[in-house]
Amino acid sequence: MKDYQHNLPTESDSALAKLCGQELAAVLETKGSVQSLTINSSSGEAKQIEIPVSALRLMVDVLTELGEGNAVKLMPIHMELTTQEAADLLNISRPTLIKLLDEQAIPYHRVGNRRKVKFTDIRAYQDKLREERLKSLDELSQLDQELRLGYE
Repeated sequence: MKDYQHNLPTESDSALAKLCGQELAAVLETKGSVQSLTINSSSGEAKQIEIPVSALRLMVDVLTELGEGNAVKLMPIHMELTTQEAADLLNISRPTLIKLLDEQAIPYHRVGNRRKVKFTDIRAYQDKLREERLKSLDELSQLDQELRLGYE
């Protein structure tokens, strides 16, 4: 598993990111697709730029995560991952991922002799696992209620 410790923001970076995220969220346009911002260069020159609101929303999300002390990695949604990258994303070993691929639990394709997994397929697998877990918890809760285990 990769060591992401060196990518974590410092305490001062986290504090600044949190403040910036809050301030950006406060001025973010809720209507419209483009917003104007003014940025000052290190020499003091002001430059006005147009930025898509969707990019600014993403920036708020990134700043929020950094403000909480989390490392952030942007990944294009159509990106293809190596088996090691996919395993890291799922927090499982590479051999376990290979087993899931062989069982066709997650779609993949080959590029030469290498397996490639789409990021969207990894996310779909995570969503499916989450739904199955929630369903199991609901069934256990229902059984607890029927057997009056802790419910009176």
